[in-house]
Amino acid sequence: MTDFTLARPDDWHLHLRDGAAMADVVGHTAEVFGRAIIMPNLQPPIVRTADALAYRKRILRALPRGTSFEPLMTLYLTDDTSVEEVRMAHQSGVVRAVKLYPAGATTNSDSGVTDFGRVEAVLALMAELALPLLVHAEVTDPDVDIFDREAVFIERILAPLVEAHPQLKVILEHATTAEAIAFVEGAREGVAATITPHHLLMNRNAIFTGGVRPHHYCLPVLKSERHRCELVRAATSGNRRYFLGTDSAPHEKETKEGSCGCAGIFSAHAAVALYAEVFETAGALDKLEAFASFFGADFYGLPRNKERILLRREPWEVPASYAFGSGSLVPLRAEEMVAWRVLARPSHHKSTTRPNTP
Repeated sequence: MTDFTLARPDDWHLHLRDGAAMADVVGHTAEVFGRAIIMPNLQPPIVRTADALAYRKRILRALPRGTSFEPLMTLYLTDDTSVEEVRMAHQSGVVRAVKLYPAGATTNSDSGVTDFGRVEAVLALMAELALPLLVHAEVTDPDVDIFDREAVFIERILAPLVEAHPQLKVILEHATTAEAIAFVEGAREGVAATITPHHLLMNRNAIFTGGVRPHHYCLPVLKSERHRCELVRAATSGNRRYFLGTDSAPHEKETKEGSCGCAGIFSAHAAVALYAEVFETAGALDKLEAFASFFGADFYGLPRNKERILLRREPWEVPASYAFGSGSLVPLRAEEMVAWRVLARPSHHKSTTRPNTP
């Protein structure tokens, strides 16, 4: 068996939902990750600093006993977000970013931005405060093919926005295309991207293998194999502009399998192990620690975690479902095998063991 340790990772893009359902899923993340950027697309969305502070308290109360985990909060950017609210959010010390959803782009995004001219003053202040803008990079025009929505958004909106605000820190979240990678690698300093395990592991064929697979449906949707290979190249390259963001998004089984199924893939139960599979296949296990544990913290200006976790190459079968509020959810790889396992939870173990792939 192959064991190696890495600094405790952080998840820079996570959905936790709220209430009893949140209590059922937060432990999957908190037992392994030190921190996570929490998405604000609840119903109603987290648009005020007071909302974010209250949501943070609910998350902390829901943590399993004995876990140490820091939720990093975000505000949901709307046409009506004020500079005063953003300044207050920054001063709170717990709101670490502002999330841009184009209206209608994904789950609970109906309150998103419809007119980018109305948020210019907010973006200017965010640049001044070094408060990152997290971007769901998809247009919602009905005449744009769903597989082209990211590339079109980058060309029409994101590239001009980055040029217009040269000091603004921008993260292109859940990058899915070769165009996204080319944009990030050609962009100025202060532009980065998160990459999910499911976009690294699967291409769009996974949605239709053996029939329609609703639990592989997410937004941005899975892309072709050409794009998946470019994502793997970027993630495993050692480039500090790319870092871990699972976009783990739990939904009840019934809402995923209904006539109009929800978009989102739950991966928090095995996230680090799934990334390890990707990096091992690419011959880049030695690059996993920086991607998972260093580059995101560095971009946000936060200290790197001092605790460590232990991974072992030991296959295990993912359960068919996990509890989720009054129902259940179907995780990524349900009733299938994962090659790696988190064997030891966070500790101050000082080993510098490196991956030693057979």
